[in-house]
Amino acid sequence: MYSTTDFRKGLKIEVDDIPYEIVDFQHFKPGKGGAMIRTKLRNILNGRMQDITFRSGEKVGQPDLDTREMQFLYREGEELIFMDQTTYEQLHIKAGSLGGKDGYLKDSQMVDMLLYKGEPLDFDLPVSLVFEVMQTEPGVKGDTVSNVSKPATLETGLVVPVPIFVNIGDKIKVDTRTGEYIGRES
Repeated sequence: MYSTTDFRKGLKIEVDDIPYEIVDFQHFKPGKGGAMIRTKLRNILNGRMQDITFRSGEKVGQPDLDTREMQFLYREGEELIFMDQTTYEQLHIKAGSLGGKDGYLKDSQMVDMLLYKGEPLDFDLPVSLVFEVMQTEPGVKGDTVSNVSKPATLETGLVVPVPIFVNIGDKIKVDTRTGEYIGRES
């Protein structure tokens, strides 16, 4: 159990059997009565923001969250198959259920999976990853207007905008937070 005195940004708490992450909090004392804590919380299950006010000293639960290192093995139809690195159990997750991050997964890639009561919620990716371009239109010689981009399909099926000089077979670095092209790799 956490008390309101333990509140800090990023702390994960449980209110009414729902896990939340504290985004912001503020202590205040109304003109009458005891001190209060106004919080802005992010629902970990669906990402929605919510404002909840607590009385000073009030207790909240600690969610059953666990982070495990897992290896992405492969895609099988509409499922992503992960393997827990400590128990070697396989975990089947529906593609698209983890916020669209599955387009950045390459076979044998390691991720830190966040689990709530044993069910996968999210996973952390590195800030940038290198992918091979599988399909894109060829660049036209002499077309050097700045900030011109074209779509490129990567080895995972993800489509990102790239500069016109990028060709099929090039290895490019992509920002996993924004999906933007960062640069070419040699």
